[in-house]
Amino acid sequence: MSFAIITDTSANISTPIAKAENLIVIPLSYYVGGEEKSCPDTEKFNSAAYYELLKNGEKITTSQINPQKYIEYMEPIVKDGQDILFIGMSSGISGSFSSSRIAREQLLKDYPERKICLVDSLAASMGEGMLVLKALKCRSEGMSLEETADFISKERLRLYQIFTVDDLMYLRRGGRLSNAVALVGTILHIKPVLKGDENGKIVTTGKVRGRKAVMQHIVDKFTQLAVKPESSEIAISHANCQEDAKTLLNLIKEKCNISDAFIVDHEPVTGSYLGPGALALYFFGDENVRLA
Repeated sequence: MSFAIITDTSANISTPIAKAENLIVIPLSYYVGGEEKSCPDTEKFNSAAYYELLKNGEKITTSQINPQKYIEYMEPIVKDGQDILFIGMSSGISGSFSSSRIAREQLLKDYPERKICLVDSLAASMGEGMLVLKALKCRSEGMSLEETADFISKERLRLYQIFTVDDLMYLRRGGRLSNAVALVGTILHIKPVLKGDENGKIVTTGKVRGRKAVMQHIVDKFTQLAVKPESSEIAISHANCQEDAKTLLNLIKEKCNISDAFIVDHEPVTGSYLGPGALALYFFGDENVRLA
C-alpha cells in the first residue's frame, strides 16, 4: 500500500467496505444522557432506535475530534513508515478539521520525513464518503499521495449536497444553519430545501409544500445539475425514513437510467443536527455546482 487513507465516521462508509479497503475511520463522539458514545461499526448502528430517541425529545450533544485523538490514530502509521491522506468532515460545520491541522503540525515535527496531506471535504455523510471512495479508487489505480489529494481537492468542488429535514429545530439548536434569516417553519407542511455551499456550510435554498413535492424538487435539481445524470454516481442518506430514500431513488431512475446508488442510514453525529426524517442526495456536477 503506497499510503494510508483516513477519514472520520461522518463519511458514513460501511464497515465492510472500510475493512476491505484498509480504510482507517476515526470515530466522532456523541453524548446521550451524559454518556459518551460512538459508532465505529455501521453494522451495529440501530438507526430506528436512535432517531426515535431524538423524536421523543432526547437532547443529544456531540464533540469534535481533538488533536490528541488524531495523533493516536496517525502516529502509529507514520512511525511505521507510511504517509497519510486524511479526508475530513467539512470545516464549515465542525471544528474537527482544524484539530487535524494541529495534529499534523505536531506529527511532522516528530516525523519530518513523512507526508501527511489533509483534505477538507466541505461535506458530510455520503458527500464526504463519496470523496473517500474516489480516493480509495485513486490509490488502487496507483496514483501517488499528492496526485490523489489534488484530485480529491478538485472533486469536492463538483460535489452537490441537497437535502430536506422535517424540523429545522435541530439545525438551529446546533448552530449548523448559516443563513438563519431564510428559516421556514414546518407549519402548513412547508418543507425546507437545504444544501452545502461553496464553503461547506449548510444553507437554505428554498421551501416546498409537502414531502412528495420536496423529493421531486430534489430530483429536478439532480437532472439539472448532474454531469451526465444517466451515468451519475449518486448516494442517498436518510434519518430513519428508508421508504422515502427508496422512493427518491425510484424517482431518479424514472428520469435517468442510473444503475444503482448507495443508500445509508445517516450516522448519529451529523444526524443529530438534522433530526428524524432527514433525507439527502449527493452527486457530482461541474466545478461551479455548489453555487447553484
